[in-house]
Amino acid sequence: MYDIIIIGAGVSGCACARELSRYDAKILVVEKEEDVCCGTSKANSAIVHAGYDAAHGSLMAKLNVEGSRRMPALAKELDFAYDRCGSLVVCLSNEDRPALQKLYENGIANGVEGLRIIERDELVGMEPNISDAAVAALWAPTGGIVCPFGLTFALAENAAKNGVQFRFDTKVTGLHPLDGGGAGWAVETDHGTLETRCIVNAAGVYADTLHNMADAAHPMTITARRGDYFLLDHTAGQHVRHTVFQLPGKYGKGVLVTPTVHGNLLVGPTAIDVDDKEATATTAAGLDEVREKSGLAVKDIPLRQTITSFAGLRAHEARHDFFIGEIAPGFVDCAAIESPGLSSAPAIGAMVADIVRGSLHLHNKPDFDPTRRGILDPKALDLAARAELIRQNPAYGQIICRCESVTEGEIIDAIRRTPGARSLDGVKRRTRAGMGRCQAGFCSPRVMEILARELGVDYVLAKEIQGSNMESILERMDTFLYHCRDAYITVCTDVFSSAFAPGVSAPQSLGLDPEVVLPLLKHVLRTRKVRGFDICEISPRFDQDNTTANLGAVIIFAVINTLCRMNGLEYAAE
Repeated sequence: MYDIIIIGAGVSGCACARELSRYDAKILVVEKEEDVCCGTSKANSAIVHAGYDAAHGSLMAKLNVEGSRRMPALAKELDFAYDRCGSLVVCLSNEDRPALQKLYENGIANGVEGLRIIERDELVGMEPNISDAAVAALWAPTGGIVCPFGLTFALAENAAKNGVQFRFDTKVTGLHPLDGGGAGWAVETDHGTLETRCIVNAAGVYADTLHNMADAAHPMTITARRGDYFLLDHTAGQHVRHTVFQLPGKYGKGVLVTPTVHGNLLVGPTAIDVDDKEATATTAAGLDEVREKSGLAVKDIPLRQTITSFAGLRAHEARHDFFIGEIAPGFVDCAAIESPGLSSAPAIGAMVADIVRGSLHLHNKPDFDPTRRGILDPKALDLAARAELIRQNPAYGQIICRCESVTEGEIIDAIRRTPGARSLDGVKRRTRAGMGRCQAGFCSPRVMEILARELGVDYVLAKEIQGSNMESILERMDTFLYHCRDAYITVCTDVFSSAFAPGVSAPQSLGLDPEVVLPLLKHVLRTRKVRGFDICEISPRFDQDNTTANLGAVIIFAVINTLCRMNGLEYAAE
């Protein structure tokens, strides 16, 4: 039996894990995704709010201010990127000055330090690209920016260093008290049942589901609120120097414009309630809204420099406040953590840990280590130190991602950590390999090779399949799949010959024949381990006579046909 099971490995769950690792307890973090930082924590504004906005007296206000206060010391202790650059709330009309004053007074009441209202001349000096309509602004010097991935990974790694276990790809399907009330909880997952003395519910947009299992008499409803963003190239990173908000007023509510700790420019978000808690795709309407509103407070934003767009979900609850507390013996909610959840995470973790410590009567761990070293970045070293590093470990001299100058040494470090990267996304978030202008267009094959090598994963190159003994290929696939619990199939159309797939960004004149690929695809399906399937890399504007689209249709039909035959289902082909 575990002392504590934390459900959810986002920034809140990892903050709770890190703070609870101070105590002598057996702790497990359960996460339905393949890594930490896969939900709300991976797609947000990456800012540390000062704390002037949350309603005075709310838990949100208290934890926001405390979390912001803790962040500088925590960044040094855990070695993640953080910059207290300050934030500005821009007033665009004299008519809205009373609202600006009210926001200032609310911030003072919340305990935010250094707040003051500045006039246009000072504002323009701080931000030359501020809107011509700007008349004043609220200056908050304690506002900042942070790497949300870096913060979450730092918390998780330090928790693991102090004995916390992590279990990924494990979805909680139910929970109930153990017999003999007060003895603990049974946590049902898709991979068996776990027992624990205490549950911490940090499940993000799904925290209401778990809450309602534990306390059906007081139901909670969390709405997924989608936010769309534009991320701009490094060349646009200095367009603003601080996080710039627009004061809601006669011109409506705008979107923020902020630099990032990695030198990009971030613009967004929208706030659109959606029914689907997995709906993280951007929409044309959402991006149009960001495009329209982005210029209200900041002029001449170079949106042509956009390298990607993305959307994330916030866990909104009608009361618009964090919900943290022990709602049943041994069940602690850490729910409804929407913005400013990232800013509040250090304080949220401390509050939850204090509740659990009191409930379980935990004792301090004498050998708790509060420190963690981040992934070494050779770019941060002087030339002599970098040369010595490469001499000792040549992997730091091999550039894998040219856009972000990420080396093989950094990628290996990211994989070998605990918890370490197990996927392209895991490497990307830890090292930034694939986050540059080309968005992994060139570095992903090399990153995949390094992942496969470090994790002992067998792979077959397309050129090896051409003219090979198919039986030997199938044997290698069977050996690999035997050790897999689940499988996901992605068919990249640019692996096929351009005769069959001209509509891709990089046509392959010597690519594979579909007649070679389809038997391999059906073979994998027949293992009954496949949990998902997709087709990617189709570029309609490059297609010729719908040749590539038709190939995609053939592949989809082959998958459906195979699944129907396997399950004894009738099907009809037109």
